[in-house]
Amino acid sequence: MNKNDSMSRYGPLVGAIDEGTSSARFLTCPKEGWVEQDALEILRAVRECLKQTVFNLRQLTIDPADIVAIGITNQRETTVVWDSVTGEPLYNAIVWMDMRTTSIVDDILKGIRNSNKNYLKPLCGLPISPYFSALKLKWLLENVPRVQEALIAKRLMFGTIDSWLIWNLTGGANGGVHSTDVTNASRTMLMNIVTLKWDSTLLSFFKIPAEILPEIRSSSEIYGYIHDELLQGVPISGCLGDQQSALVGQMCLQQGQAKSTYGTGCFLLYNTGKAIVDSTHGLLTTVAYQLGAHACPVYALEGSVAIAGAVIQWLKDNLEILTNIKDCETIVEQISTDNRVVFVPAFAGLYAPYWRKDARSIICGISEDTNSAHIIKAALQAVCFQTRDILEAMKEDTGLVLSKLLVDGAMTTNDLLMQMQADICGIPVVRPLMCETTALGVAIAAGSAEGIRKWDVKIDAAVPSDIFLPSITENERDILYSQWKMAIDRSLGWELLPETDDDTKDIHRATAPGVFMITTIIVLMVAKYRSTL
Repeated sequence: MNKNDSMSRYGPLVGAIDEGTSSARFLTCPKEGWVEQDALEILRAVRECLKQTVFNLRQLTIDPADIVAIGITNQRETTVVWDSVTGEPLYNAIVWMDMRTTSIVDDILKGIRNSNKNYLKPLCGLPISPYFSALKLKWLLENVPRVQEALIAKRLMFGTIDSWLIWNLTGGANGGVHSTDVTNASRTMLMNIVTLKWDSTLLSFFKIPAEILPEIRSSSEIYGYIHDELLQGVPISGCLGDQQSALVGQMCLQQGQAKSTYGTGCFLLYNTGKAIVDSTHGLLTTVAYQLGAHACPVYALEGSVAIAGAVIQWLKDNLEILTNIKDCETIVEQISTDNRVVFVPAFAGLYAPYWRKDARSIICGISEDTNSAHIIKAALQAVCFQTRDILEAMKEDTGLVLSKLLVDGAMTTNDLLMQMQADICGIPVVRPLMCETTALGVAIAAGSAEGIRKWDVKIDAAVPSDIFLPSITENERDILYSQWKMAIDRSLGWELLPETDDDTKDIHRATAPGVFMITTIIVLMVAKYRSTL
């Protein structure tokens, strides 16, 4: 009897590895503003979930051989450097929200006329900010001896999380593929936004050697084949940064469509089609996707908010006014009077549209009647106000007003937050019932790649959704937003604390231990996606 005779055939299936900031993590905070992750723990988590997925399929009598392709979507900007011979990371992954490069940014801006942070935007679409990978890589090259030694020995490799996973899953030191896609490359400050190639001017500006960089490829093509035994030979054929993947998963494939994802941070992407729109109101120009090596790239304007879900986690872990994050909705709904506390969560400065690294968190409007429930409500509202900031900037840049806002991400399970968002922005908020839109987006990219047995995906199908309609007046909305803008003004101009430890000779000894739960999501989407709608 053939070993597969008892297995049901559901193919073709497409797997999606969704590696986010908080769903696969090993976090350490050696100093204020430093955020690191263990790249090996991320890799182990991904492999364990691949193993568990194969086991689960077999338990359901589904043949794992039905998996015809795998896509990878990942937290962006997070920077990894490793040894090409041993495969070992040379330092912890430096996470996108890390602020250690602030002094490097200051030094760079001193050498630019008028300290223009948009000096490089014509080339890369991005402002000079600690947010992006080039600054993190520059810090590693200048401060970590192991990285410097590997560079001299011509064994140094750089990548964002997608590159790290692709290289390892396709063989690592034994022939692993060193590549990235255009969406992740567009977040490094090293890729030319027009040519979609590493830019010699940008590399020279940051003093980054070209030989350590991965090859830039489209978001939908076969990069290589899984080397691990359980899924050996399955092609990795999709790669998208997590926010771009959510845009695809939300089916925002037409110019003028937009989505907002609420996770650790909050990210709103607006599809601008083939047009590269240069924002003059604090937004980023980024690659939305390129679905095939010969396909035209599609671009987007992006508003990036550093702190969204992270502020609720902070209320739980630091202030200890929440025992369970899920309780915040119930707690806020029990408030009998609202004294309009405003909370600006600028733990790592403010991202779009302000780009102020000198901003710090403040809470305004506290009275003797203020209690923890008011603080929690203000934290939730802060997420919504920051989203409105982005929408206002997009309106200024494009001249268009969105008729609705498509949303996704872990925070969208909070009905109160979604209603707040509709009220503060004054437009309907549409939440899909299929919550794994980020994984779906890269699954679509992987299943659509040339050489893959095609998925039957109906991209124009209506997606079942919940809709939250505005419930307050325009006047109430304007009053709330004006108070938010007042609080923003008060959060600016705080001086950064000086470093207390300048010894960088042994960086790793400064790293504080800490292990968090590792749960990488592997989502398998069946071929006939329309049947899930």
